[in-house]
Amino acid sequence: MNTKNLNFETKLVHAGHKKDEFGSAVTPIYQTSTFAFKNAKHGADLFAGKEKGYIYTRIGNPTIEALEINLSELENGFGGIATSSGMSAVTTAYMTFLEKGSHMISTNAVYGPSRGVMESHFSKFGVEYSYIDTSDLELIKKSIQKNTKLIYIETPANPTMLLSDIEEICKIAKKNNIIVVVDNTFCSPYLQRPLDLGVDVVLHSLTKFINGHADIVGGVLIAKEPEIYNKLRKTMVYMGCNMDPHQAFLVSRGVKTLALRVEKSQESAMKVAKFLENHSKIEWIKYPGLDSFSQKKLAEKQMFGYGSMISFGLIGGFNEGKILMDNVKLATLAVSLGGVETLIQHPASMTHAGIAKNDKLKAGITDSLVRFSVGIENVEDIIKDLKQALEMI
Repeated sequence: MNTKNLNFETKLVHAGHKKDEFGSAVTPIYQTSTFAFKNAKHGADLFAGKEKGYIYTRIGNPTIEALEINLSELENGFGGIATSSGMSAVTTAYMTFLEKGSHMISTNAVYGPSRGVMESHFSKFGVEYSYIDTSDLELIKKSIQKNTKLIYIETPANPTMLLSDIEEICKIAKKNNIIVVVDNTFCSPYLQRPLDLGVDVVLHSLTKFINGHADIVGGVLIAKEPEIYNKLRKTMVYMGCNMDPHQAFLVSRGVKTLALRVEKSQESAMKVAKFLENHSKIEWIKYPGLDSFSQKKLAEKQMFGYGSMISFGLIGGFNEGKILMDNVKLATLAVSLGGVETLIQHPASMTHAGIAKNDKLKAGITDSLVRFSVGIENVEDIIKDLKQALEMI
């Protein structure tokens, strides 16, 4: 079935599905490392690219391909490349577009390991970088160098909720022949589609909203054009960070309910955000749906909803945050986000612990910042849990 012209929610269920000879209602798990050739010529033609088919699961697999097609259609891309983790998607992008002597511009509040691997590993091979406030378009222009090859942004940024204007950044990049990659994990394609705004590659940690059930790790890269897709695919195959067929099966199952889960969680997030905004022990809160959010207009320009991620700070600081996190009963104190369960964590000491303190402060990742991922539980229970925990401070 051609699903490209169907509505988003229908694509979630049907895009990429591969029927087998038994009429399976879902794409089966092809749990195999290798595939038999019909004859010697068939094998040679597959390796030469003269014929389509499967050779070895690191290179391609029907279960994985079904997921890649699904996610690519959701993002309106040319093709998807599923990887073993979100970080393997990040490093595949870095390896594809950067080389010795090249320069990258990135969001200073980007996911900790995305920055950490650049500063601790890619830098050893002569890659240069500038971590800046990518919401400042003039600063981006000033930061571009002759050797700038990649602009890598995360919007909303993890964990500060800072938004970057995707469309305007792409205009700047195109004038300077620079590739733009956007980490769209916080939104999922249900709430934001960067490829439609001019981006070359969109990236997701599938661990989060797309899978949505906290039971796998995975990543995906989706390219807008064939040339870039082929470069990314080649890098991934050589690095060997492909997704596992069973992993792909679970993500395919999870993505079917993406729209339902995101709608429920963001509806609750608005109520939770308003509760926190009016609480006497909360010093500040950042949620795109609040009128007090300074970038609300930008959120409405490039997003289809406000999402379910909230950042806030308690009056007093880290010790007060520790009391809160140690006393919640419904919310789970854990890293990750975007699952059916509500999660709470402290970025400065957890997900972003590997970033130098001064760099964290420049990026707005203070010791008082608490990150809250609203799940699909009853919102009154979530608020009640926060209320009783805040009373302990």
